[in-house]
Amino acid sequence: MSATEPPRTRLRPGVAVTALRDGLHLRGRDASVTLEGSRALPALWELLRERLGHDGGRPLGAREHPAPGSALPRLDPADPRVGSALDALTAQLRAHDLLTEHPAGAEEPAAWLGSCAPRPARAAAALAAARPVVAAADPAGPLASALMSALDRAGAPPEPRRDAGLAPDRVVAVAGTPPVAVAVARTAAGGFVTAPAGPDRARTDAESIAVRMARGTGSGSGSGSAGASAVRTEGEGDGGRDQETDWVREGSAAAVTALLAGAAAQRLLCAVAGLPDPAGPEEDPRLLPGHPAVLVASARPPQASYRPWVSGPAAPASPSPAGDLAGALRRIEALTDPCLGVLDAPLPGGLPQLPAALASCASVAGPLVAGAPRTDLARLTAVCRAAELRLGHAMPVAVGAGPEHALGRALRRAALAAADGPGIGRALGEEEWRGHPQARHWWTVLTRHLGLPMRMTVHRLASEQAYLAVVRDLSGRPGTPGVAARAVEATAADAAALAALGAVTRAMTAADGPAGAVHTAFSGAEAPLAVAGSEPAGWTDEGWTDRWLAGIAGREAELSAALTRLTGLRPEPWKPGGTELTGAGSAGPVLTALHACGFTVLAGRGGTR
Repeated sequence: MSATEPPRTRLRPGVAVTALRDGLHLRGRDASVTLEGSRALPALWELLRERLGHDGGRPLGAREHPAPGSALPRLDPADPRVGSALDALTAQLRAHDLLTEHPAGAEEPAAWLGSCAPRPARAAAALAAARPVVAAADPAGPLASALMSALDRAGAPPEPRRDAGLAPDRVVAVAGTPPVAVAVARTAAGGFVTAPAGPDRARTDAESIAVRMARGTGSGSGSGSAGASAVRTEGEGDGGRDQETDWVREGSAAAVTALLAGAAAQRLLCAVAGLPDPAGPEEDPRLLPGHPAVLVASARPPQASYRPWVSGPAAPASPSPAGDLAGALRRIEALTDPCLGVLDAPLPGGLPQLPAALASCASVAGPLVAGAPRTDLARLTAVCRAAELRLGHAMPVAVGAGPEHALGRALRRAALAAADGPGIGRALGEEEWRGHPQARHWWTVLTRHLGLPMRMTVHRLASEQAYLAVVRDLSGRPGTPGVAARAVEATAADAAALAALGAVTRAMTAADGPAGAVHTAFSGAEAPLAVAGSEPAGWTDEGWTDRWLAGIAGREAELSAALTRLTGLRPEPWKPGGTELTGAGSAGPVLTALHACGFTVLAGRGGTR
């Protein structure tokens, strides 16, 4: 056989074909195509099937004919028109990735490679040369044995290796050149499989993930020892039921072990063969592009899913910030993942969502409740404040979904701190802000619907286009009204509206939030994210929340410049690896995860904090 013989073209394994009235419908693992326009297409397919070889498809059965029992037209392969039609049909199949090529004379690769690999022959050669090594403290243990069996069945027989440095419940598999590895671990609640990486990185990730998951299931989760105890108690005093429970538990453990081993083998071999990792963000919106994903399995109930891993060293060096609120919320889901996240997830739970929206999460200061016009904005505000409290013991910081968001939060906080001193100036008349629909709405909700005795004062800050609004509670001792809320914005009406909104959400938190909750209010710094990528309807005015937030966002740049002049604040980014991390303790993983998700952490430099 000539060395220059062209490769053989084959239909990908698993491609199915159905005849239509005037065409064909073909569907494969990741693609499909419908070809219409000629009743001769089924007959062309029969000729093409022969050209592709016996494995290139099956004859169209009677059920697949548009007219059962009718014969396909006879076509002459020697007819130039038929040849051209066959070439056109082949080109369509190739364009939709339903065809693959194999070197002439070589053995065709396994069907699973042929169905998904861009170049099955190259992938098969890479797997044949992979020489996997499975390391474990006990290579004969259940997890290591299951992983070796999975690799062997996939056509990559492994070599066992004893490694006393590995934890008893952990296995590391390495293959390929340069070497790539995955770590798989069995835990009391289930287990996990790391993303493919270098051997040292896989071990480091496995250790970090094990620590994180142990913290996440330590108490009250029902998935650790408490869950097992509950199962045993249910069968107490009934020997038959206790035996049944033991059988179910053993079967569940074996199933999880097999699942973890299969997933580890798949991820390792896909990496070695150049195939896409099974954890793809295009298939699961919870996963983040450019970030590794960890398969997390639980035994009770038996389930498994890929979850984002943002606190490991795999994060990109310069991640881009979220461009809009949807992007920020997607990253928040990763930061607060219940298995691998570093912060508690802010949720509305049983909190009221009218007249304003609330979201609550745990923080180092206790339960934290954030209020905003909408629940999604309350969740954003809550995460940023919870992260600030977590990092703030090292130094005062401002956290935002991007640089502008973090700067807006930092400058407003600095302006409020500066406003505690003298020299604010006289208060503006109520007519300066009361006519704005948002200010009027939230002030009415506060004083009429909630019936709270409040007083609003609004001041202009120096000669800048910046205003301070303060809502005071008059229900305390006479002459000593307490501050219920404050806000700094670019207009008197914006400041009044947000201060009134803050007082409303504070009152809602006091009435319906958890005991001792820390309240944090929505500010105009979140407005640019809220309206990014959208355009308010032309018939709306600032009485509509979207239009109002768009107006605040449009004034944000000028307000930031004004507040910078007023406060002298020049915050600097705080990034992982900086000298500030000395003594930061648990802040390190949080800072790393925030940076990996494109969040910005600013530390104050100069000016008033």
